[in-house]
Amino acid sequence: MLNMQLANKYAKAIFEVAQDDGKIDEYGTDLKTVASEIDAHKELASFLVNPQIQPNAKKDLCAKLFKEELSVSVYNFLMLLIDKRREVLLQEIVREYQTLSNAAQNIIHAEVTVASALNEKQQAKLIEKLEESTGKKVVVRTKIDQSIIGGVVVKIGDRLIDGSIIRQMQSLQKQLMAN
Repeated sequence: MLNMQLANKYAKAIFEVAQDDGKIDEYGTDLKTVASEIDAHKELASFLVNPQIQPNAKKDLCAKLFKEELSVSVYNFLMLLIDKRREVLLQEIVREYQTLSNAAQNIIHAEVTVASALNEKQQAKLIEKLEESTGKKVVVRTKIDQSIIGGVVVKIGDRLIDGSIIRQMQSLQKQLMAN
């Protein structure tokens, strides 16, 4: 719980800097780059979260790895995390930053389940309808599940819109069994 609160505070701090600099997307990309590099290399992750390793050693390694790749503000933010021994929170900070970024840019994510892949025209039409109904820009992640037979299931946040053939068949079956 405390870690979540700390991650939220740090994410808000770097997000405010990004807003002031007008570089919300750039800083988000930089943060994701650092997080994914650390995720991809378990030895690096272990090194950075090890409390017995001095911050200066961690900062030296991060300088070699990231100084040329990151914007100055994100690099300095990374150094601050290391100084404050909060580098363990980086993954959660990145998630929180993305949430703040999406909210500021009026973006929501939708998980769409279909029986077979949508063509570009179908996907564009679906996104258009979702944006119309939500009033926000929708980023779609499509999942294929042949068990729904046909139709579409859309999950946005805690809302579920189930227009699948299998659900319609189950509903019809319940009605027939009730009569």
